[in-house]
Amino acid sequence: MTRHTSLRLATLCSLLALLALLAQSALAQGGPLRERLRDRLAERAAERAGPVVPAVRLPAGARITTPGRYEIRLQHDGLDRMALVHVPASWRAGQASPLVMALHGGGGGAIYQANDALYGLITKSEQAGFIAVFPNGVSETPNGMLATWNAGACCAKARDENVDDVGFLRAVVADVSRRVQIQPQRVYAIGMSNGGMMAYRLACEAADVFRGIMAVAGTDNTTRCAPSQPVPVLHVHARNDDRVLYEGGAGEKFRREELVADFVSVPATISRWVKLDHAAASPARVLETPGAWCELHQAEAGGAPVKLCVTATGGHSWPGGSEDRGNEAPSDAIRANDLMWEFFSQGR
Repeated sequence: MTRHTSLRLATLCSLLALLALLAQSALAQGGPLRERLRDRLAERAAERAGPVVPAVRLPAGARITTPGRYEIRLQHDGLDRMALVHVPASWRAGQASPLVMALHGGGGGAIYQANDALYGLITKSEQAGFIAVFPNGVSETPNGMLATWNAGACCAKARDENVDDVGFLRAVVADVSRRVQIQPQRVYAIGMSNGGMMAYRLACEAADVFRGIMAVAGTDNTTRCAPSQPVPVLHVHARNDDRVLYEGGAGEKFRREELVADFVSVPATISRWVKLDHAAASPARVLETPGAWCELHQAEAGGAPVKLCVTATGGHSWPGGSEDRGNEAPSDAIRANDLMWEFFSQGR
């Protein structure tokens, strides 16, 4: 992808974030105007997410027998919920595969996170052979856009209505595992921004299902956390993130602070998980490259590792991708997808 194309996509994604904020403001109003504006904003958001790859809608109980893209729907806690499932071309019937659940950022949707031009997760699924699952947060729009996750202190509708997203994401894994054989010891959650925050909540409340997480540009904003077992944690963040600030707090770009939170800082998040995971207090520098570095807190006896990777630039984005919510292209000093799979594959 050319630099020009990347910057053009970044501009479009910045507009998407603004649309999401406008939509939340519109939703505070009532009546038909509210609904028309909401749906139009969702349509424009979907347009900016790029072309939608067709997915085969699977009825309840139907098994997956061939590689491809599928859509599943389930009722949970009184809500109609959806997830996209990508099964790589290398998959064969009867083969147990790892599963990576990828959670979109606030104001996005499953079709956005599954756009390979933006995040590259379909390409990584094909390379590594894992099944990629893209659930949709809670949304009032027909296309599922402008969605959020209830990650504790954040964000918006999902938080304000105390949506049971932990239960929903548990149900998604259970549903997929009935349709295709997965390796239960290799089920992971990753996420961008609000999705990364949700990954932390899963580590806190569903450690029996999710055996590792990666959070990109989203810190741990859970209100309580007592994992049933240690969970390997990989955190990726730009030092100049202007939305989820590295040193804590919400950036001015969010405009409406009541929709987000006074975000926990990256250092505080890492410190918390070093203790929760019984990891070494002192980290080792394991990567130093122009524009980025990584430090690893090794697992101590009975614990799990905690790894932090920081880019100097890139803002609020997915390193190695092309999605951005500002005027700056994502960092290419590291690639979040490669770091993720290397981290999850260690010791396997």
